[in-house]
Amino acid sequence: MRRLFTSFPPFAFVLTLAALAGPAQAVVTTQSAAPDFTLKTAEGRNLRLHEQRGQVVMVNFWATWCGPCKQEMPHLNRLYGKYQASGFTLLGVNVDDDPRQAVAAAARLGLKFPVLLDADKAVIKRYDMGSMPATVLIDRDGRVRYLHRGYREGMEDAYEKQIRELVKE
Repeated sequence: MRRLFTSFPPFAFVLTLAALAGPAQAVVTTQSAAPDFTLKTAEGRNLRLHEQRGQVVMVNFWATWCGPCKQEMPHLNRLYGKYQASGFTLLGVNVDDDPRQAVAAAARLGLKFPVLLDADKAVIKRYDMGSMPATVLIDRDGRVRYLHRGYREGMEDAYEKQIRELVKE
């Protein structure tokens, strides 16, 4: 047995272990295809990301317990209203365990854009967005163009610049 391991190159051993572990989860990066998903809206209908192809799409992951998320929402509402007629849509993906909290918070905040419910957190895991809020801007061809993790005051200016750029393409 000892002879087997001494003649087995270390890198081959690592590659074998990696192959046995199964396929790695794709990490979302700029210029990668946006992973498709289907989620229920706050109104109870299904919405699929792929059906938004041809639009510039902002996917914003948020939670009711997230202070910066609540701070960011009025800015997102304004951007949605301003650019919706230009081929822009915004999908607010809520990750609360209890969808009722998300629906109530969206109503309190006066959100005009679709609120999607990701209570099992499958979509946020698929996008590998570790901080809250997290925002992904996707171009008309379904490619991720911008990633934003977290929120601080003034980021809405960067969002607006990026949205303007993408709707002009």
